[in-house]
Amino acid sequence: MLKRRIILGLGLAAIIGANCFLPQSESALPVQKAGFITTEIVQNNPTELNWNILGDIKYVNRKDPRYGEISFPVVNAKLKVLQGKKITMTGFIVPIDNKSYALSKNVFASCFFCGQAGPETIMGIVFKGETPKLKTDQYVTLEGTFRYNETDVDDWIYHIENAVIIKGAK
Repeated sequence: MLKRRIILGLGLAAIIGANCFLPQSESALPVQKAGFITTEIVQNNPTELNWNILGDIKYVNRKDPRYGEISFPVVNAKLKVLQGKKITMTGFIVPIDNKSYALSKNVFASCFFCGQAGPETIMGIVFKGETPKLKTDQYVTLEGTFRYNETDVDDWIYHIENAVIIKGAK
């Protein structure tokens, strides 16, 4: 009995100690599984992304059945762990057509479409609910779910889905 209390006490101390060293956007929650107490990481707050981390990308040349040999993105490991996780991202609104927008590192005059930057400097946006009316070059911060794409050359490399504007709306 004493041995069990010591082990449980040490486990609880480890859980509490782990909480002290985790980033603010995560917390460790004790979970009982098969008679053992373990620690699981739960994301409470969104991870703040920036254009520097999105720009840390490599490309590899491969054949595509429609386009021949082209460069495919290879997303860095820091971003791969964020797939499907809540994030925030700040940038300029760029209209794609009369119904959709993208988030850009640069203003429209210097964006990816004008040849002033690479495809890693833009994110596709899917808004939660109705798409709001936005102005070109409006500077906003969005919160939503992160998704990356390394295989579909006709799609954005980065996406923010279920997006809501948390700063910059007028």
